[in-house]
Amino acid sequence: VEVVESGGGPVQVGGSLNVSCVASENIFNKVGMGWYRQTGTERELVSYISSDGTITYSDSVKGRFTISQDNVKNTLHLQMFNLKVEDTAMYYCAFDYDNPFGYRSKTWGLGTQVTVSS
Repeated sequence: VEVVESGGGPVQVGGSLNVSCVASENIFNKVGMGWYRQTGTERELVSYISSDGTITYSDSVKGRFTISQDNVKNTLHLQMFNLKVEDTAMYYCAFDYDNPFGYRSKTWGLGTQVTVSS
């Protein structure tokens, strides 16, 4: 399974941007999907949607970002509003699933860069 992100780019402070990711095929035994971001060496969770529909957001983006999924199209979206300079990062999408051997696996995309400037 390959995961490909898209939609990143430059944006000004206060602006909006949508990023999306798509899985190349159906992921069986999917546990959840999430968006992460990384600046430097640290990767942090931005938002996550579990297979039961539970959604979580990091405190830093709560109220500004919205995660959504399309299970038919195997896509995950992140709508970002009122962007701040500190939102600048490489954004990664990841799918969590239980593999045939019973282990939890995570598939990452290669990321899409979001750059917020004043």
